[in-house]
Amino acid sequence: MHLLLSGIVGSVAYGLAGPGSDTDRIGVFAAPTVAFHGLRPPRESVVTTDPDVTLHEARKYALLALSGNPTATELMWLPEDCYETRTGFGEELIAIRSAFLSAPRVRDAYLGYASQQFRKLATAPTDSGGRRRSAKHARHLARLLHQGRALYATGVLEIRLADPEWFRAFGDRVAGGALDEAQALVSAAEAEFDRTRSPLPGRPDEEAVERWLLAVRAAYLPR
Repeated sequence: MHLLLSGIVGSVAYGLAGPGSDTDRIGVFAAPTVAFHGLRPPRESVVTTDPDVTLHEARKYALLALSGNPTATELMWLPEDCYETRTGFGEELIAIRSAFLSAPRVRDAYLGYASQQFRKLATAPTDSGGRRRSAKHARHLARLLHQGRALYATGVLEIRLADPEWFRAFGDRVAGGALDEAQALVSAAEAEFDRTRSPLPGRPDEEAVERWLLAVRAAYLPR
């Protein structure tokens, strides 16, 4: 495994971390190119929970980012202080980050993941543990909608939130029973997506992504 790019994501990167928050990490690695020629291809992802680390092989990562997956996408837009590994191929990945973006996929991905958070809210238990989880789901719902709308409107992904206290307060209100406020936020975001003219293209630049991936494969092919 050759780690190409990795960093701290999640609540720490967003500015939403509290005393009990986990530190989540994500990264991209390249498997040796010859490993794909054998009977058993290399693992596409390596996930651990203690610590919380998710590593995706280069092709798997590229496909996730091309689909608009928010967690995969944010690795290429992190604040400088959140990166822990930056190789030459990692720098090239950051340089072509806009090539992964397209208006329809950004809209569908961010609204889709926010809707998942809303469904979790709607079925969450009402005990103290359930309220804590509900507050977390509500914060992530609001954060996804905020980031997705900004990315769709400007072509730039904002990772560190300018006003994290608003998101914390929103999470507490929703966990306290204001589920209609979360529903209203989703509806407002859908309407804003519909009326916004995005500078993003209709399709991602897969040729640029392919060039990067082929360069990675060539670099890790034994001479």
